[in-house]
Amino acid sequence: MQLKQVIIAHKSGDPNSKRWAERCAHELEARGVHVLLGPSGAKDNPYPVFLASVTQPIDLAIVLGGDGTVLAAARHLSEDGIPILAVNVGGHLGFLTQELALFQDTETVWDRLLQDCFAVQQRMMLQACTFEGNRTNLEPMSDRFLALNEMAVKPASADRMVTSILELEVDGEVVNQYQGDGLIVATPTGSTSYTVAANGPILHPGMAAIAVTPICPLSLSSRPIVLPPGSTVSIWPLADHEINTRLWMDGVMATTIWPGQRVDVRLAECQAQFIVLRENYSYYQTLREKLQWAGTLVRYSNNHRN
Repeated sequence: MQLKQVIIAHKSGDPNSKRWAERCAHELEARGVHVLLGPSGAKDNPYPVFLASVTQPIDLAIVLGGDGTVLAAARHLSEDGIPILAVNVGGHLGFLTQELALFQDTETVWDRLLQDCFAVQQRMMLQACTFEGNRTNLEPMSDRFLALNEMAVKPASADRMVTSILELEVDGEVVNQYQGDGLIVATPTGSTSYTVAANGPILHPGMAAIAVTPICPLSLSSRPIVLPPGSTVSIWPLADHEINTRLWMDGVMATTIWPGQRVDVRLAECQAQFIVLRENYSYYQTLREKLQWAGTLVRYSNNHRN
């Protein structure tokens, strides 16, 4: 890997994350690297300015924060193929981040990157657009939205809790109608986020699949389904007289879905690329640690391994 131009994004409002970002910027600039430094958060989005201000390719994005900070970076940088080194500084679960302990000796990290002593993990993403009228209309009404975790169609109202009525189609065929809090269309990466909280399936990130999970459906027969990656998931809001239905990308509101419109969700053309520093990385170990899987309270020895 070359390190000529690097983005460093830190979690907005977190002093520790900012200190680490400034330290990294100082060390990289001492090595002759051009650094683009800025905060990332709900009210701070440095990536459009970064991408518009450069004339040379960006070699790496260092993201210091939690999963939310990483999701924002993935949505803005994946189309340009910029690899992301995400480090958990001020985050919580940190499914997408490297442990801060692996980042203590930052000078060694820069040497490892220059010597290609790391792994790159690619994660599939989703894209969504809204359309008006019947299925023969393929001209999108909205921008194209990207998500690493999930697209969610659910209502938003400041006055009351709104129940949504949604119709689900897969590749033009009606699957079901759902009455409840909404629908989640998730990647394997997102299966351990909002989807697992809604009792959806956990999918290994090495898979190429799309999980559709209803949120608190008013029917016990409404179950999550897992679809092939080439599927087009279409969601129509029904009986939405107050125009409360929204499309959410990784928990961020993307657009309003008006009556007579549908949202199509499909596999994105780009993938997120994450730098992995841990030499003995294990997804199952991550599940055990982050989800605190304790197993049975009575411990049994396993003497059958030998």
